[in-house]
Amino acid sequence: MNDLLKHSIRFFALFIIQAYILNQLEIGFGIQLMVYPLFIMLLPFDLGLIYLMLLAFGMGILIDAVSNTYGLHTSSLVFFAYLRPFIMKLFSPRDGYEKVREGNIFEMGSRWFIYVFGGLLAIHHFWFFLLEVFRLDEVLFILRKTILSVPLSYLLCYLLQALFISKPKER
Repeated sequence: MNDLLKHSIRFFALFIIQAYILNQLEIGFGIQLMVYPLFIMLLPFDLGLIYLMLLAFGMGILIDAVSNTYGLHTSSLVFFAYLRPFIMKLFSPRDGYEKVREGNIFEMGSRWFIYVFGGLLAIHHFWFFLLEVFRLDEVLFILRKTILSVPLSYLLCYLLQALFISKPKER
């Protein structure tokens, strides 16, 4: 499948899942499931920072427009996209990223994915909830929401990859 078509389908599928399904769920305890950062994570490694941030802005602004969240999703996803190359550089494989097409769990392994995507997702959620509450005296509430939301969002992203991304063929 053409890469542009594949990423376009992912963009709209994750947008629909987030905006029309997950944003409508009330789980309790301040838990908010967010899977749309997975789109930015699964983009090719060689994509430039400006393109990453533009795609993040597009995805975030669409979700904000549907959800009436006034830039919360946009800001946190652009921040996620901005930090992605730096975090990925910290956890770069010994051979680098030249032989790998995208950062999914099957191509990079679960340990790498937990460190890189899990860390970025935690930063994304913390930034989102910090802007949502916008009071530093509520930092424990923000941390509680982040700590409860990140593992569930991560597991949902893991499940989406297991269901919809094919494993690379053995050589």
